[in-house]
Amino acid sequence: MSYRSLFASTAVTIAAAVFSTTAFAHTKLLGSTPEDKSTVNAPEKIELRFSENLSRKFSGASLSMTGIPGRNDMSPMKIAAKVAGADDPKTIIITPDTPLTPGVYSIEWRAVSSDTHPITGKITFTVK
Repeated sequence: MSYRSLFASTAVTIAAAVFSTTAFAHTKLLGSTPEDKSTVNAPEKIELRFSENLSRKFSGASLSMTGIPGRNDMSPMKIAAKVAGADDPKTIIITPDTPLTPGVYSIEWRAVSSDTHPITGKITFTVK
């Protein structure tokens, strides 16, 4: 095999590896408002920002209260909230139906991007 054909073969292999990695990269959570493990005043809405455009049909989130002042061993209590996409297709917005009271909250999320692979995760924050 000549150096030229070896070089061409190697270049094609590297290009295929780069493009396949890029094509199958899974979305990931880039950040949230409030931030994970933060203590904040009661937010009117919660935002989750991802690295890829999301499939709104298959992506979502749920909000639960997992602790109240003086009692952090309670079972999670689901909080009624509207979950919707934002103008930015990489963002999920959670809007509680009523103002959040002091306590610890958890958001469990599911994100599906164009690769159709579901990614799940959880963030927590405390309302003072």
